Amino acid sequence: MKELHGAGVALVTPFHSDGSIDFESLATLIEYQITGGMDYLVSLGTTGEVATLNKKEKFAVWEFTAKQVAGRIPLVAGIGGNNTAEVVAEVSSFDVSGYCAILSVSPYYSKPTQAGIYAHYKAIAEASKLPIILYNVPSRTGSSISSATTVRLAKDFANIVATKEASGSFAQFSEIMRDKPADFLLISGDDPITLPMMSLGAVGLISVVANAYPKQIADLVHACAAGDYVGARTTHNSLLETIDLCFVDANPCGVKYILQELYIGTEHVRLPLVTITDATKEAIKQAMPLLAQ
Repeated sequence: MKELHGAGVALVTPFHSDGSIDFESLATLIEYQITGGMDYLVSLGTTGEVATLNKKEKFAVWEFTAKQVAGRIPLVAGIGGNNTAEVVAEVSSFDVSGYCAILSVSPYYSKPTQAGIYAHYKAIAEASKLPIILYNVPSRTGSSISSATTVRLAKDFANIVATKEASGSFAQFSEIMRDKPADFLLISGDDPITLPMMSLGAVGLISVVANAYPKQIADLVHACAAGDYVGARTTHNSLLETIDLCFVDANPCGVKYILQELYIGTEHVRLPLVTITDATKEAIKQAMPLLAQ
């Protein structure tokens, strides 16, 4: 799965003021990512506010994104949830044209046991025509895919090929790297810790902040991949303040505001999310010139 090495971005879903999907801005965003050096795109990851989209909207975004990309770089589709049967049905009916993998977030809210998490992904793997990327983000889901469960899934299912890890646990990252099959990929799911994760053996990042700053994120990831951690550190340090500000008032509200400032879409989000506060906007405006340098 060389397609999953390097810098990926979980695309936001642009909206008009009435809440409808802004496909013109989505096209602009996709072109911005490609020219900025992103290695692959994720359509409708959790950053894409997928929980607020209905089935028809989701399939429209996936189809539009594939047509806009037109095979120029790899595409991943985000398909996950806490209703296993519904996820399996969506995976089974998904039009794989233009896509190389599926990113599936661990079941949220229900707090399943490790046995439940394993069975959930087993059902998805058996239904999918595409390789699967696990997504572990316990701060949002309320439970964590343990390193042992990750490795067990990697060994038991040939089409479970990677994990996007946003647990923040370096013990977990190290255990996965130690015990995983040789061809199973560790991917950072957390912008600010990508540099140290790649030093442990992660092959790249699926980023939020790259929506607004694809070149800087691509430069960071590519420097790490080349073993240039000194050079990567400079970019890493320049990004830290902006990364923090993007998450002050919930994701993807911060990065959508930056995109609006860059004239790529608007800051509109769907409830229960709301736009960021004026104080956060001012802090972001102060940080943006520093990052541009």
